[in-house]
Amino acid sequence: MPIIPVDDPRDPRLSDYRDLTDVALRRVIEPQGGLYIAESAKVLARALRAGHRPRSVLVQEKWVAETVDIVDTDAVDVFVVPAALAEDVTGYAVHRGVLAAMHRPPERPVAEVVRDARLVVVLEDIVDHTNVGAVFRSVAALGADAVLVSARCADPLYRRSVRVSMGTVFQVPWTRLPEGPAATAALHDAGLHIAALALSDGAVALDAFAADRPERIALMLGAEGDGLSRRALAGADTVVTIPMGGGVDSLNVAAASAVAIWALRR
Repeated sequence: MPIIPVDDPRDPRLSDYRDLTDVALRRVIEPQGGLYIAESAKVLARALRAGHRPRSVLVQEKWVAETVDIVDTDAVDVFVVPAALAEDVTGYAVHRGVLAAMHRPPERPVAEVVRDARLVVVLEDIVDHTNVGAVFRSVAALGADAVLVSARCADPLYRRSVRVSMGTVFQVPWTRLPEGPAATAALHDAGLHIAALALSDGAVALDAFAADRPERIALMLGAEGDGLSRRALAGADTVVTIPMGGGVDSLNVAAASAVAIWALRR
């Protein structure tokens, strides 16, 4: 399949890249269609190294040479477009020059993902893609073993999550939890001690919990603003809090994840 110049933003071959700014629409279409969007040559290269397969690539003219170095152009359509056309199709300025429509890998069972894990980060209903990507970056950098996300959590493979994570969503094992009480059951069935990070009366300070930490931990973090649900707190084995000073009562969820992972690392 040759490199294909395209000069019509209405070309049906570019349909995977159209209207990317409509986050709600993409969250519905991408999982059902089995696709996600990798943005930038660096992210695409990491996805390929992780074994993910592209369906096609959209590249601006000045990025062609870098792209053909990492993509098998005999197997994948590479659509070459002017910068203005890329923006016309996607609805935003594609500053990094490369987008790829990637086949989404099948989700793995929870038990398989956490089988050998000692520290698992659980994200309950975190809706901001930037926060999800930042948590994955902390997990990769600071030594947690896996991430589990709730059914209503933002998609780790959404392009903004992937970009903020610096592509670490491809190297960190992750999957989705079942809904409702089955999520807590899945964690306990895997032999994980559920540590809920929350502001709560009677919560154990993080440093005290880390000093005598259980062997295998599921560190659970809740949604921006509301925090963890009552159901999640009720199912936790321990509620843990990060002691605060300076009149501040909490951290952004991504920052809190980094502090807690650092404290609980092996």
